[in-house]
Amino acid sequence: MKISDRASGFLLVSLGALTCYAASLLPTIAGQQVGPQVFPTVIGVALIACGVLIMLGIGSDFEDEEKLIVSEAGDVASSEEADSDQDRLRGIVAGGWKVIMPPLALFFYYFASEKLGFWLCAFVIVLTLAKSMGATFRSAILLGLSAPGVIHLIFYKLLRVPLPAGLLPFPWV
Repeated sequence: MKISDRASGFLLVSLGALTCYAASLLPTIAGQQVGPQVFPTVIGVALIACGVLIMLGIGSDFEDEEKLIVSEAGDVASSEEADSDQDRLRGIVAGGWKVIMPPLALFFYYFASEKLGFWLCAFVIVLTLAKSMGATFRSAILLGLSAPGVIHLIFYKLLRVPLPAGLLPFPWV
């Protein structure tokens, strides 16, 4: 485990705790069950959870190992230094489409959510983003089926944000 992982995890935990504390200072609204402190508290708890996961090193086995190249003279260089400029440019162009995926997902949700609804749009977005980030098809499907339910629970039930029903108007949700 790297020191930087521990430091960045601790920073996220601290930021999450500060967010939860600041949310607890917000005034409640009389007559309402859900006040303005709920959303910042959810964000704070998520930051704390992510920080703890980073500090524990969970998910670090998905990182690529840095490749070292030893020259004939015994000098050690990283693979990035040994790659040619053309290889480096080819890698940037090949992975550059990942950068545009989140904005495309937002545009897709904006234009398709009224017709398709939250559930279908969220499934397509989570599935596509998971596959683009290297998840297996099976785990992308599982994530695509479970994440919309969690998001729906947080926004529709807890925060009472209306979400478009679209083609799948579930009467029980």
